[in-house]
Amino acid sequence: MAVQPYLFFEGRCEEALNFYVKAIGAEVVMLMRYKESPDPGSSPPGAGEKVMHASLRVGDAMVMGSDGRCSGKPNFSGFALSLTARDPGEAGKFFSALADGGRVEMPLTKTFFSESFGMLSDQFGVMWMVMVEPAAA
Repeated sequence: MAVQPYLFFEGRCEEALNFYVKAIGAEVVMLMRYKESPDPGSSPPGAGEKVMHASLRVGDAMVMGSDGRCSGKPNFSGFALSLTARDPGEAGKFFSALADGGRVEMPLTKTFFSESFGMLSDQFGVMWMVMVEPAAA
């Protein structure tokens, strides 16, 4: 069994996918536009070029996304995506890239549970927690 986040960007999905590819080395493994749907009645009006469904590989995880109903009003609240880096240098690289155009909630810093941990909301409003996993005891 797997639980995978599914993010609704309400009109900015393709822009977000391209951002995550560049920022954290994600890979778009599947993208279907509304115009490609076998059920044209399921498409929001004028959404032919918008993303109906996409799958994005981030390391070993899969994040899915869509433009949803293309309302222009994404609402990402009550959750965060946690990204584990190999070392503080990689954490800094990911953190800076994801923060570009977004808002830093907690700068990267050493904590009792991680050599480097920080939180931010990216330019799409998605909350991220970037951290270095503690070394095995």
